[in-house]
Amino acid sequence: MKFRARPRPESPGFQMTPMIDVVFLLLCFFVTSQLFAQWETEIDITLPTARTGQLPQRLPGEIILNLYEDGKVVINRREVAPAELGVMLQRLAGLFPGQPVLLRADQATPYEHVIAVLDLCRQADIWNISFATGVPEER
Repeated sequence: MKFRARPRPESPGFQMTPMIDVVFLLLCFFVTSQLFAQWETEIDITLPTARTGQLPQRLPGEIILNLYEDGKVVINRREVAPAELGVMLQRLAGLFPGQPVLLRADQATPYEHVIAVLDLCRQADIWNISFATGVPEER
């Protein structure tokens, strides 16, 4: 009896289409997450509220200065000494005139700490400063 040999199925090889789909989805995810990572805000800061407060339009390249009630300044999750902050602001103003700065001060921060940061901005010739406020809760 003679049996016919069945042809062996060929290996499909490396499929590029699913790999391209996965890489494209990863690219979309990381681009989106990077956008939200740039909107760095410190969770420990309780902003003062204002009835006219609203979510600001985000400006490209905006620097966010988080100011705690003890006078500590945090930028990009890194604590910055006042002298280092002054040098950094002067470099930014020299490279990018009109550099926008968002000051997020805790509601319990003494006025003197806010004025110290504003003075450093003025010494660096930074004039485009915004103050972050929260929206009061409606009851």
